[in-house]
Amino acid sequence: MIDAGACPRYAFGMKAALFPLFLFVACTATLVAADKPVVVEVAGVKFTAPAQWASERPASRMRAAQFKVPGPKDLKPASCVFFYFGPGGAGGAEANVKRWLGQFAPAPKVKSDVKSEKIGGVGVTHLIARGTYLDGPPFGGAKIPRKDYAMRGVIIMAPRGAIFIKMTGPNTVVDGAEKALTAMVQGALKK
Repeated sequence: MIDAGACPRYAFGMKAALFPLFLFVACTATLVAADKPVVVEVAGVKFTAPAQWASERPASRMRAAQFKVPGPKDLKPASCVFFYFGPGGAGGAEANVKRWLGQFAPAPKVKSDVKSEKIGGVGVTHLIARGTYLDGPPFGGAKIPRKDYAMRGVIIMAPRGAIFIKMTGPNTVVDGAEKALTAMVQGALKK
């Protein structure tokens, strides 16, 4: 048996040999943690976000939660944001749909579809809009036109007040995440 204390080169060699193993274990633990779904509670409703979505620190106090939604490598990820303003806050579904559609450039004409339904006895309004999205602060400030973008909005009339979920990003990314968003909302409300 070799005494590592008696041979400093041996001790350094062992540390160097174990370092790749340490990196492998650390990276694997990070990847496993990243694949765990995140549960977000907004106005007493618990949403389990898809494991592929990355939870982010909300960009403002107006946001209850925020996620980065990945898509194909060559496209910018979508953003999925949860808003909650308390009972009666931010107006109803119709006012918010109108406000969200106003976040698109008037030309070319925005393609949109709005539908309402009940899930678990709770009123839910869905919006899908496509066009040139004007990315930027909601009230004034510079806007960046983003062509071929989509918005998938969900307004949930929860007992404690409306919950607003807005996903925006390239058409392909939003389309690819639509089923996951729908499943997340249905899973939260059908409990």
